[in-house]
Amino acid sequence: MSHENTVYERPLEDVPQFTSRLGFYLAAVGSAVGIGNIWGFPTQTADNGGAAFVLIYLCFSFLLAWPMLVAELVIGRYGRSDPVTTLENVNSRAFFRVLGKLTGWCSTITVLLIYTFYAIIAGWIICFGLAPLVKLLGFQELAVLLTSFNALPTMVAAGAFMALVAAIVSGGVANGIEKWCSRLMPMLVFLILILIGFTLSQEGALDGLKYFILPDFSKILSKDLLISALGQSFFSMSLGVGIMVVYGAYLTRDSNIPVMAAGVAVTDTLVAVMAGLLIIPGMFVALNHGIDIYTAEGTLKSADKLVFDVLPQLFLQFGSIGVLLSLAFFVLLTITALTSAVSILEVPVAVFQRRQIAHRTSSAWLISIATFLFSVCVMIWFDPLFDFVVNLTTRYAMPLLSLVVCVYAAWIWSRDQKLKELQKGCPEIEHSFFWKVWPWYIRFICPTMVMILIFFTF
Repeated sequence: MSHENTVYERPLEDVPQFTSRLGFYLAAVGSAVGIGNIWGFPTQTADNGGAAFVLIYLCFSFLLAWPMLVAELVIGRYGRSDPVTTLENVNSRAFFRVLGKLTGWCSTITVLLIYTFYAIIAGWIICFGLAPLVKLLGFQELAVLLTSFNALPTMVAAGAFMALVAAIVSGGVANGIEKWCSRLMPMLVFLILILIGFTLSQEGALDGLKYFILPDFSKILSKDLLISALGQSFFSMSLGVGIMVVYGAYLTRDSNIPVMAAGVAVTDTLVAVMAGLLIIPGMFVALNHGIDIYTAEGTLKSADKLVFDVLPQLFLQFGSIGVLLSLAFFVLLTITALTSAVSILEVPVAVFQRRQIAHRTSSAWLISIATFLFSVCVMIWFDPLFDFVVNLTTRYAMPLLSLVVCVYAAWIWSRDQKLKELQKGCPEIEHSFFWKVWPWYIRFICPTMVMILIFFTF
């Protein structure tokens, strides 16, 4: 092994680890299954030709996002540290060390910015989830306030949400992240199946189901559809912001990374499709109940209107059971926000902890307080800041950072070292079809597709 491709490996006992492969799997799926799956994916599907978008999204998820997910996990396990330290040490040449360190810090800052708007959205979700219960108890004015996107209740709810996330992350990898994700993910699947069953039993759902599963091939090559599907596949699998590099560092040496990454990709995509099966038919059921899902211009209402207005209105058509259904829906959204936020906060906490800036508990709370204060600023100056932060991180930073990490895994990190790392979990991988294709694929196909996305985005 050449000196240029040597990385310092922390002693095994110094690195926190998931206690089981199932623990990693649930934590990684929890990170991938976020608000983007339940909120963003169905709305983008409705905006971009229904099943045509789903088909292209599935293609991008497995032809592009999965190979890059493997790259992030394998480089993370190899480095066994935070994204800054891992990328800094992949290659000992001065230029690559500086580039790696810069990329790691940019990933950390990007994930913190994502956390600021995630917390605000979580605040809305909690407020809307509580509103029917508050109304049922007779506090009409408070219920109206909770559903008005008012800054004060939003930030109280967002602060409580961030405190819970900080408490979970403070518990560490096994006793915090793994334990909570192991409990929350089965609950998420149970709730979404219950809601799908109810929605599909209503009149009008069949029209939504047809729209979701029958593609309109005339829209399949639309530029907007392709860009949206590619961006959604990246955002959905938490690529480019160091999350999967950190989770890769917590994997055991005998983990078969390609197989585990495939499991994460399949489950993430399955939950996104399940969300589509809930929300797209739900839109048509709402339309059947006289609830308008279109704006005055004839375009579909935005994601926030669909999630916070149309679907709760639909559930409340069914009386007392509707209150429970609405509560279940917002609990579902809160769980997706929570599992993703835990993985988001873990990145800067890992950076602070590994680089000896502060220990885990102090890092989790200090970072959460600082991020909360920034979220307050975004809420105060909402119009100029919110969309700016969302677009800066998801449309620009994530694809660019994904490209750099892909270049590191494909070109800067030696082929022999990649093979040795993958062989720890699958000794016969050198003779597999995966090894014949994957190194070439992440060298050429993945960077090309990401550059196309960046070109059209800019």
